[in-house]
Amino acid sequence: MVTKTDDETTETPESTTAEAAAGTPEVIEVTKEAEGTNAVEAADAPEGTDTDLDDEQFAAAAPVEGSSGAGQGAGAVVSAALGVVALSGSWVATVAAARESLIGQLQTSQSANVAKQVSEVYGDSWHATALVGGIFALLALIVGAVVLARPAFGAPGRPQAVWIKSVAWAGVSLGVLGLLLAVAKYTDILMALPSTSS
Repeated sequence: MVTKTDDETTETPESTTAEAAAGTPEVIEVTKEAEGTNAVEAADAPEGTDTDLDDEQFAAAAPVEGSSGAGQGAGAVVSAALGVVALSGSWVATVAAARESLIGQLQTSQSANVAKQVSEVYGDSWHATALVGGIFALLALIVGAVVLARPAFGAPGRPQAVWIKSVAWAGVSLGVLGLLLAVAKYTDILMALPSTSS
């Protein structure tokens, strides 16, 4: 490039102009290829889909803060597990029954009648088993009810997952059934102690 002073104009060599003209078709071809690719992508996209990739779209798609439902799912599983334990028994119930049986043996003298021995040794341990089962059933019922009621106090518009509801309802059902069985065993409606002669 040659620059002249005062009233003379700036001259551009013909070689520079020729190089620019020669480079223009390549730029045009690259631009046309990019436009063709965008046109194909736009044709493949469903209607109403914006195919432009802007930073604003990625910012709008940022994860929303809130509960992922993991706590509710865990609560539902715990409720169902507690219901199963209430129905099938646990080591806590076994230990409590053995303890009551031992206490009954220590407090009952050899001269006590048979009815008193059966009541102190076996009856109390049976009632202890029923009591522990009832506690587990009540816990299952409470935890399941809390999980089912949680969406009412959470963020509106975030529905609870179906599997969480199903497992929580299972826990509530098992809790109710376990509670009824515990009450029936504790009050001797179910599997009462055998009658003995005094």
